[in-house]
Amino acid sequence: MDVRYTVGRNEYRRMTTEELRAAFLNTALCEAGKVKLMYCEVERGIAGFAVPTAAPLAMPAGKELASDFFCARRELGVLNVGGAGTVTCDGTAYALRPREVLYVGRGTKEIVFASENAGTPAVFYLVSYPAHRAFPTKLIRFEDANHRRCGTKEDCNLRTIHQFILPGRCDSCQLVMGYTELEPGSNWNTMPAHTHERRTEIYMYFGIEPGQCVFHFMGPGDETRHLAVHDHDVVVSPMWSIHSGVGTKAYTFCWAMGGENQEFDDMDGVAVETLR
Repeated sequence: MDVRYTVGRNEYRRMTTEELRAAFLNTALCEAGKVKLMYCEVERGIAGFAVPTAAPLAMPAGKELASDFFCARRELGVLNVGGAGTVTCDGTAYALRPREVLYVGRGTKEIVFASENAGTPAVFYLVSYPAHRAFPTKLIRFEDANHRRCGTKEDCNLRTIHQFILPGRCDSCQLVMGYTELEPGSNWNTMPAHTHERRTEIYMYFGIEPGQCVFHFMGPGDETRHLAVHDHDVVVSPMWSIHSGVGTKAYTFCWAMGGENQEFDDMDGVAVETLR
């Protein structure tokens, strides 16, 4: 498990591009036939991928958790960004179509990932946070999610926010999860920008075509930097950082949050004219 440690905003101001990428960006988590995870000291969040091909893959606990099984003290969100697949939790199989989400509750001992077709494997994106109690494991179909269309063509940010794990849709301890899909011709996300003083957030970009990229903006509003990201790259956003992006073409990104509350709209806005 790749471990990433906290970087403060004062240290951030002195970092080079490569140091920023090493601290906040992971480009090597999505690999066929493997489960690969990244452990973040911030909120003790974990993000990664399971990409089963010819054989199913079991979710490891890892020495970093010091537990007998992964969800002994954790909850887990699973988003399928590949072909059709199945996640089996303690013997119960949940079939995930592309772009559907499974919530796995604390106490689930055995989690196994499988693809329906090894030629077009499922690509399961995983996000986990510590959980203080157990909620039922639940499959959230696309049609059962909450869909918020926002933005304008003139502002180049016409998009739909697909909310899957959040109060009123799926009970969880602290995990809030979904994804935002930009429409063709739009390329800006989360602008005007904001921060979350009470939560941290993890982004995973997908649907980025070869030869395209997204510039992910981060840092305090008065001292921003950017990271050039590509398909299936994961970015950790601490509480003091904005998390906005602009792409060379339309794209989609998964957002997942953990922290003090689960209020999706609890944001501290940063006016465009104050950005530096």
